[in-house]
Amino acid sequence: MAAFASLASEVPAIKNNVSFEIEDAARAKVALDNDELRGRGLPTIIGKSAALRRILDMVRVVAPTDATVLINGETGTGKELIAEAIHKYSDRSNGPFVKVNCAAIPAGLLESELFGHERGAYTGAVTRSIGRFERANRGTLLLDEVGDLPLELQPKLLRVMQERQFERLGGAATIHTDVRVICATHQNLVEMVDNREFRADLFYRLSVFPIELPPLRERPEDIRLLVHHFAMDYAARMRKRITAISEEFTTPLERHSWPGNVRELQNFIERTVILSTGAVLSGSLPDVTGTLKLSPPVTLDEAVRSQILQTLQQTEGVVGGPNGAAARLGLVRTTLIAKMKRLGISGAKLRVAGASSSVGPNLRRPNGDWTREL
Repeated sequence: MAAFASLASEVPAIKNNVSFEIEDAARAKVALDNDELRGRGLPTIIGKSAALRRILDMVRVVAPTDATVLINGETGTGKELIAEAIHKYSDRSNGPFVKVNCAAIPAGLLESELFGHERGAYTGAVTRSIGRFERANRGTLLLDEVGDLPLELQPKLLRVMQERQFERLGGAATIHTDVRVICATHQNLVEMVDNREFRADLFYRLSVFPIELPPLRERPEDIRLLVHHFAMDYAARMRKRITAISEEFTTPLERHSWPGNVRELQNFIERTVILSTGAVLSGSLPDVTGTLKLSPPVTLDEAVRSQILQTLQQTEGVVGGPNGAAARLGLVRTTLIAKMKRLGISGAKLRVAGASSSVGPNLRRPNGDWTREL
């Protein structure tokens, strides 16, 4: 098999030290869909960091085998995405990829969910049900949050992994299955074994090939690429015209710790795109410092007013012209002036390079002349 495709380009070039052309970010991807494997539906993984490249090298090595893989990492680091990449890059890629979250299913129902049940196996079981192990036959089964698997079910999981056979709940017939198991967890299973919360024999069976995913704070060089990717994605979904991303917006994001990792960054970019009113994406860093702090609700008018003020700061009060605030916000000059009137921006003072300049009633035009606009 061919190796994973490498990064197509470096970080998009700075444009006037203000913004990045968002179209350039389309090339900044580590794509798992090279010519040999095109059409398999392989996931696209964004990044260029050495930490991420090491993970992808491990995926490339283990995928063609049938080895059990244990993926460990903090919440939001992309464990499911890596599991899907292993499946898609394996010889089982034409088979099913079945997922089950062990933490999301009540303990009393999890055995039936995994192994199925016969009619009458318990109250309410009016028909036979096929479990996830049967559905994943000749494919891959992802056991997400395997650390939450109840102790009483762990011997049954160990048996099916070792002997490739099991019985449905309430049934006597032995069912054989050919399934590759990938497990994922954010918990420390070694500590759980020491505390007798997880069986040692099952842990050793699951950790044939462990993969430890780095948190986003350990690969900050990937944040800029992720921001561009998510911004393009959500702009397309919401049919918004966003052509560039403010440098003042991106730089603080690279320095943030992101305790929720890629998922937190993705949600933040989605929220920013929703609030965006112009062609240049900008905003402020979320207030997350170890613990979540809920900010007061922001109205649409407040969000629009903040966006206009930020843009006017960047243009030093210039409203019209090709580099003015109206053009950056994707608005006609007269429309922007009307919005400023309605939002009470005319009397605001903006800080520009350490000085204070008035925005209204006099606004600066591109030729440097000051004329009354409001």
